[in-house]
Amino acid sequence: MNDCIFCKIINGDIPSKKVYEDELCFAFYDIAPLAPTHFLVVPKQHIASAAEITEENASLVGHIYTVIAKLAAELGFAEGFRVVTNCGADAGQTVHHLHFHVLAGRTLGSFN
Repeated sequence: MNDCIFCKIINGDIPSKKVYEDELCFAFYDIAPLAPTHFLVVPKQHIASAAEITEENASLVGHIYTVIAKLAAELGFAEGFRVVTNCGADAGQTVHHLHFHVLAGRTLGSFN
């Protein structure tokens, strides 16, 4: 998508602080972190939200979670972290490109 900020980051049109990249996904630090460690992992394929995950692209989500686990171990926070995906405006999704927030480095509150 030409107007998608995450597609522009993946393509290098907008600079980012890269954490990881492979043929399927790209990870970069959030510009407004909510925890000492806060980065996003996005598929290179433009998928608007979790509502667009299908049988055909579901393996991509598994790959992303494998990457998250690998990065958690490499960056030293595998003992505790949160992964958040917002789906739609009512859930707080502001960029309509599937993405996973990875937060760590402090005690994260519960949702109840």
